[in-house]
Amino acid sequence: MTEASFQIVGADRPGRWLVTCDHASNRVPDWLGGGSLGIAPEDMARHIAYDVGAAGVTRRLAERLDAPAILTNFSRLVIDPNRGEDDPTLLMRLYDGTIIAANRHADAAEQERRMAALYRPYHRAYAALAARRPDTVICAVHSFTPCLRGRTPRPWPVGVLYSHRDTRLALPLIAALAAEGLNVGDNEPYSGHLDGDAIDRHALTPGRPNVLIELRNDLIAHEDGQLAWADRLAPVLQRVLAASGL
Repeated sequence: MTEASFQIVGADRPGRWLVTCDHASNRVPDWLGGGSLGIAPEDMARHIAYDVGAAGVTRRLAERLDAPAILTNFSRLVIDPNRGEDDPTLLMRLYDGTIIAANRHADAAEQERRMAALYRPYHRAYAALAARRPDTVICAVHSFTPCLRGRTPRPWPVGVLYSHRDTRLALPLIAALAAEGLNVGDNEPYSGHLDGDAIDRHALTPGRPNVLIELRNDLIAHEDGQLAWADRLAPVLQRVLAASGL
């Protein structure tokens, strides 16, 4: 099922997991600047506009887990679905050195328009999927750039992010991936707790077990890398969940 703001794949799959991709697309809807944010195409292809490769991993990982997936259908620069409604970074005006022209003078009414059209429908659909069974486990898939402009390179191929409020799956997952010889970012390249974000809203608040996986985007920019990481992650996730007793 595809809507203006999201796509659901495998809605009838029976697995406990729900795989999510909050930053799946760099699409700008036609009603906003004719489909443009007023920045260069090369910027729209960067990590600032979406999580490069994450959508492909999400679809393939959900297949392997026999689980549904939900993916956004709009750029994080239009409105960021992985932020709380009162977060000042919900609508970014400057990101990793790029001024977002269409956002520079956007007022509260414009932000509300985008939330009503895109942000809230996505979260309503997300909530409905998560509630489809009482023992849902959420796996959020994101990607990160190997190096922000002017910053230190990020060495981890994969990171596992989590909140101090729930480490039940994240810490065992970090240990399991490290046991395979991976350099795993433990709440890297940034902290996994952000009040009001998607995991806070759909996992922490209702008490659902959860993990958030960050993959370095140069490793998943192409289909072969997406397939390889889905194949690698799926059995580890299943083992960790089974061992947890959750």
